[in-house]
Formats: sequence, C-alpha cells, structure tokens
Amino acid sequence: MKLSYHAETDSLYIDLSDRPSAESREISEGVVLDYDSDGQLVGIDIDNASAKVDLGRLVLSRLPGKVETAVA
Repeated sequence: MKLSYHAETDSLYIDLSDRPSAESREISEGVVLDYDSDGQLVGIDIDNASAKVDLGRLVLSRLPGKVETAVA
C-alpha cells in the first residue's frame, strides 16, 4: 500500500494494489474508488484532501510488512 499526496491539486491517492484500475466510482463528492478488471478495490482518490483528512499525522499500528518513507 502506498499513500501519495499531491500538494498542487490537494489530492491524496491511496494505492492498495499494483494492479491497474479498470473502473472508477465516485462514492461521495471528491472521493473516488478505483477497481481492477476483477472488481477488486485497488485505489482511493481523495480530492480536496486537506479538508477531508488530517494530513499532519499518520499512525501505523502493527503492520506486518516493511514501512518505507519516500521524500519527494
């Protein structure tokens, strides 16, 4: 899973899978779910993210995998 924030558009994209998106559905204003060709959720796009989520804090708890930080 990868979280990517784009300041120029104030959007947050959450990649849940490496599979490509085949279909997108807006579930509420500015929140779009991306699905692969098998109907599995692969990503979440949040527009105007700074108004919808707390971008100043990220808490990871008991994740079984490796945690990486990328500096843009």
